[in-house]
Amino acid sequence: MCGRYALHASPEVLALQFGLASVPAFAPRYNIAPTSQVLVVRQDGAAMVKWGLVPRWAKDPSIGTRMNNARAETVAEKPSFREAFRRRRCLIPASGFFEWKLEGRLKQPYYIHPAAGELLAFAGLWERWEGPGGPLETCAVITTEPNAVMAPIHERMPVILDPADYRAWLSGTVPLRPLLKPCAPARIAAHRVSRAVNGARRDDPGLVEPEAA
Repeated sequence: MCGRYALHASPEVLALQFGLASVPAFAPRYNIAPTSQVLVVRQDGAAMVKWGLVPRWAKDPSIGTRMNNARAETVAEKPSFREAFRRRRCLIPASGFFEWKLEGRLKQPYYIHPAAGELLAFAGLWERWEGPGGPLETCAVITTEPNAVMAPIHERMPVILDPADYRAWLSGTVPLRPLLKPCAPARIAAHRVSRAVNGARRDDPGLVEPEAA
């Protein structure tokens, strides 16, 4: 799964990596949790949407609190995600993400980040829900089995796309399922971080720093 991540790159770096003419205003974030407003890249550019996908047919948008992740193995068939998978895919830029490993009786957080470069791009889905208060745009992160870096930490990880596949993912010009795989282990690195990240209200640069020995 993916339950927390960080995005603190500059708008200029984002624009360069994703070929964007403009980037919505956003503040650096070091502990992004579900239901937050997050930046996504779609075919028509970048936008801010709510993390937690609300299907178009949903009667109540609160369903989105349980829809922050979509499994790669079932995303094309599951009613909550299949329409978005066919028609509304996105990239979700991240400076890194957190995962928790059971060590003894406690869960130890780790920060997983690019081994080189500044940004990762999660494969994502987005939706637009029409409600009484106006349209609500939301998203979900697609997850897959772990690679060799992630396997000692957790049984799932986000699908991290190669830059060469960004356009194909957004446009659907190639078969999509082969893209939903663990990234090459050499692309990411991981280190232990403070348990302070457990608090969703904490948001500061120290949360992504290696834990002091």
